[in-house]
Amino acid sequence: MACIVYVSTPDPLSVTLLPPHNALSAPIPRSDMANFSHDLSEWLSIGFDSEWLEENIRWKDFGTGVRLGRIAREDSTSLVLYDADADVEVEAFQPHMHPGGEVYLVLEGEVYDEFGTYPKGSIVWMDPKSEHNPKTRERTLILVLWPDGVKVL
Repeated sequence: MACIVYVSTPDPLSVTLLPPHNALSAPIPRSDMANFSHDLSEWLSIGFDSEWLEENIRWKDFGTGVRLGRIAREDSTSLVLYDADADVEVEAFQPHMHPGGEVYLVLEGEVYDEFGTYPKGSIVWMDPKSEHNPKTRERTLILVLWPDGVKVL
């Protein structure tokens, strides 16, 4: 079984795939199948240049220990980074809804919400119109794709 992912970006954010240790592992059981997540950390190696991110991303600081960096936007679709401090306030993220869904990759740290816990290397999909209230543990960096934005509840 081969697995190839190509990330085309002129910037030094790289994702490297390694041969799967257990590529056919069972999905995490969930009571609500509106969302999907899978821990890729057994075979996914993630690297990023923190210095480059600091110098080239325009960050919006929310004053709660969380900041948002906009990477790209096309029409209503946005690709962003969330950076949360290790000592972030528990309620730093507000409950919100994703009109077009959301997919995110945990690059560092851990995210958790009412649906589960997602360590570094986890990819998470949330269906359109899904709602959640995420929280983080440790310093956390998340790469997020919003197909149609986000609405605070």
